[in-house]
Amino acid sequence: MEKSTGKTCLITGASSGIGLALAKALAADQHRLILTARREDRLKVLQSDFVDVFPGDLTSASFVDSRDKYVYDKYEHCDYLFNCAGVVAVGSIEETDIDKMTSMLRLNIESTFRLTYHFLKRFKEQGFGHVINISSVVGTKVRPRIGAYAATKYAMEALSEALRIELSDTDIKVSCIEPGLVLTELHKDWEVHPMELFDIHEPLTVEDIVESARFIMKQPEHVRIPRLLIMPKGQKL
Repeated sequence: MEKSTGKTCLITGASSGIGLALAKALAADQHRLILTARREDRLKVLQSDFVDVFPGDLTSASFVDSRDKYVYDKYEHCDYLFNCAGVVAVGSIEETDIDKMTSMLRLNIESTFRLTYHFLKRFKEQGFGHVINISSVVGTKVRPRIGAYAATKYAMEALSEALRIELSDTDIKVSCIEPGLVLTELHKDWEVHPMELFDIHEPLTVEDIVESARFIMKQPEHVRIPRLLIMPKGQKL
């Protein structure tokens, strides 16, 4: 078996959107990957000598709690944690499905926080590591009807900044990528697509976000990028 010379990375939400694009790109860059997502059929096609796949529900504490043990038992270290998993639930007060909203809160906040702290404890023991969170421009400002989703991203931003400060004298980094509108299947169930809703003719692509992540990864050890806001042409928010 050929030996990978790349970094060891765990990517959540790797079956679609930004997570899938990152998985494909980092695999091409010869990194060792551990991928998680709910959709097993999509993950299985990514499996290879350098790519381990673990279908599962990140809202399950037992599933989340076992991820770091697997990574460290097999590879003895981890370089990157990419928190890409997330869903969006929006709507007016009258339209909001409270069960869907609270399910979103569990995945976007609870699961992300739980996994992040598991890996940060490991990063502290090994003395290095980098958490890269896929946040959103709505983690910095809000619009009507999207408050609950924005709150999940505000939570991610708050945790990331607090952790960055706590870890600022160490070799452990924390970064947030804050995209504007990205063309993914995240909005496939919206009655009116955000492109039309906000008059955005050229949304970002998942490849744009991949290049942002690569940019962060290429920085020298002493450089920190806590936040990287990336917006498409024409998006006013």
